[in-house]
Amino acid sequence: MDLPSTSSPSALQTIAVVGLGTMGTGIAEVLARAGREVVGIDISESATRRATASLAAATARSVARGRLTEEEREGVLARLRTYTELEAAAGADLVIEVVPEDYELKHRIFTELDAVVRPDTILATGTNALSVTRLAAESQRPERVLGLHFFNPAPAMKLVEVVSSVLTAPPAVEAVTALARELGKEPVPVGDRPGFVADGLLFGYLNQAAAMYESKYASREDIDAAMRLGCGLPMGPLALLDLIGVDTARTVLEAMYASSGDRLHAPAPILGHLAEAGLTGQKSGRGFYTYAEPGSSETVRDAQTPLEGARLGEGRPVSSVGVAGSGTMASGIAQVFAQAGYAVVLAARSQEKAEAAKAAIGKSLGRAVSKGRLTEEAAAGTLARITPAGSLDAFAEVDLAVEAVAEDLAVKQELFATLDKVCKPGAVLATTTSSLPVIACARATSRPQDVIGMHFFNPAPAMKLVEVVRTVLTSDDVHATVRAVCTKVRKHPVDCGDRAGFIVNALLFPYLNNAIKMVEQHYAGIDDIDAAMKLGGGYPMGPFELLDVVGLDVSLAIEKVLHKEFREPGLAPSPLLEHLVAAGCLGRKTGRGFREYARR
Repeated sequence: MDLPSTSSPSALQTIAVVGLGTMGTGIAEVLARAGREVVGIDISESATRRATASLAAATARSVARGRLTEEEREGVLARLRTYTELEAAAGADLVIEVVPEDYELKHRIFTELDAVVRPDTILATGTNALSVTRLAAESQRPERVLGLHFFNPAPAMKLVEVVSSVLTAPPAVEAVTALARELGKEPVPVGDRPGFVADGLLFGYLNQAAAMYESKYASREDIDAAMRLGCGLPMGPLALLDLIGVDTARTVLEAMYASSGDRLHAPAPILGHLAEAGLTGQKSGRGFYTYAEPGSSETVRDAQTPLEGARLGEGRPVSSVGVAGSGTMASGIAQVFAQAGYAVVLAARSQEKAEAAKAAIGKSLGRAVSKGRLTEEAAAGTLARITPAGSLDAFAEVDLAVEAVAEDLAVKQELFATLDKVCKPGAVLATTTSSLPVIACARATSRPQDVIGMHFFNPAPAMKLVEVVRTVLTSDDVHATVRAVCTKVRKHPVDCGDRAGFIVNALLFPYLNNAIKMVEQHYAGIDDIDAAMKLGGGYPMGPFELLDVVGLDVSLAIEKVLHKEFREPGLAPSPLLEHLVAAGCLGRKTGRGFREYARR
């Protein structure tokens, strides 16, 4: 049916916000600053007072920073009026509901609004987990009901997901989409399913992180540090769960699991245990971490906080390092060790390849000098500490041997068998594998207790993270040695066990795989998904940008390893990914992956 003219963007001038918690207050601020008349509604008078005080404080800060004049501030404050009764929404062109994630509560509000607002008013729900379609179907105006999902904090976050049901009339979608753009937001159109795009990808990742912690695979600090330093995320997953609210996360995941049946969406038991105990995160003062007080973001020490400066025991002395390989990763690792003062032997399959790898390091150091990050003397000293070699025999006297060759188990096992023969007794042997079992490399030697994983991230000179991977046979002093070496080369070590993907890839690649499945199912396009994760999740790159950079063949190989290890159906590689790899579309390196690139 045709909608009245109030669907035009200019008609959405008076907007009611129902629910003045953190999100509702933030949305009200965005609207008032954009010149809309805002009707703030909450059954709690204290909530309405807090909303008014919050807007006053936020606008005062803007005046102090020169972003608003005092006159403009007074105008913004005058545009927010607060009430405790839904009848105040009677004159609104648009109502945005942002009450807690409880279907019966939302349904009751929508039923009451049906009897209050004009026939042409658009009703929007801020849910990120409940069914928009069901709310619409039970409304008297299903064609005018949709989802409008802002992200927290609403004044800062650019993403708004505009959620249509099969009942929503296109003019209503067009009206709120135009409004979002006028608010300075980036609207992304999505269909009605729990989590939509951003949370649909984000909460699966958060759930796996919670399960990883629950299994005692890695500490909360190491899981969070790994994802911040290894992926450039603004927060680690467990800290983010505490910010969102453990109970909220559990509710979203329950809805996602009910819709998908994917066990990766079934809430990790620890989420239920924490929620039932009232340990819901920052808002309660305790969740995965402990906070200074309820509502505070300041973490305080608790029984699980690692002791600062705690020693792991005596390690082995390391003054010389051998790096096996001639590719980008091997060259980067050699540069890292040489810059830290170690004597480095860089061994390749031929002297020519080793010399070329050293030349590549020279160019890298030259770029650092040109950008003022390194002096010419320091660069020259670093390069002088690197000795190229055409054979692993040159590793005879090194204290630490690090392999950075192709991600092929047979190749690595052959190399470790050779290291076993040429390296002196007591030398630490390390693999940089990102997905293969370290124990399989260790068993190729007669000294598995000396073998450990040191997973650097690319580019090694810039990335701060190293995953330190102990096998069941790795000795304590080898572990202590590698931790100490990481500190000396100014990297952040995180401990994890020897299982597929370690920390970062075990959490990252299922998220990437799920993004591909969204495209396969025609739920959203690659541009919208990339925008949603950058704007809504704070990711430095969208999943498809990242896949094309990593390489689709590399991504597929890691997906296969994860699926083989955990036998989880939800980890099976997306058929679309397999088809692209089979077609030779491997990403940036071939000029085509999920996107096309200009050939260099």
